[in-house]
Amino acid sequence: MSAAPGLHSATKEDVLTALRTEAFTYARSMLYAAAARRNGRTEIADLFESTARTELEEHFAALADLAGIVGDDADNLRAAIEAESYEIEVMYPTFAEHATRATDTAAAECFTEIRRHEIDHLEALREALIDIT
Repeated sequence: MSAAPGLHSATKEDVLTALRTEAFTYARSMLYAAAARRNGRTEIADLFESTARTELEEHFAALADLAGIVGDDADNLRAAIEAESYEIEVMYPTFAEHATRATDTAAAECFTEIRRHEIDHLEALREALIDIT
């Protein structure tokens, strides 16, 4: 990811922190909306979904522009491949190992299962990159 020209390194770190927070808030709000909908509270669900859209389409988008996150399709695929590879090779195996050592079996199984899904994503991304290059 390349930052916009002139973005100070401390500012870039703040932008990345804000991006993570906005992304988490988007996902959390969508899960809250789904729960509210299951509970028959459509007005609350609509509120959470509206909030989530703002977090993604306005806040995250503006910050992503500052951070220079989105490139052309090939660059975007390469960045996604890199991220998926990290999750597969480092993050989820490490987390599963930590959870196993802590005897948090459900967490270890969850990390392992998600890793399997990430492998499928990686393969699809690689195929898409081959197709366009």
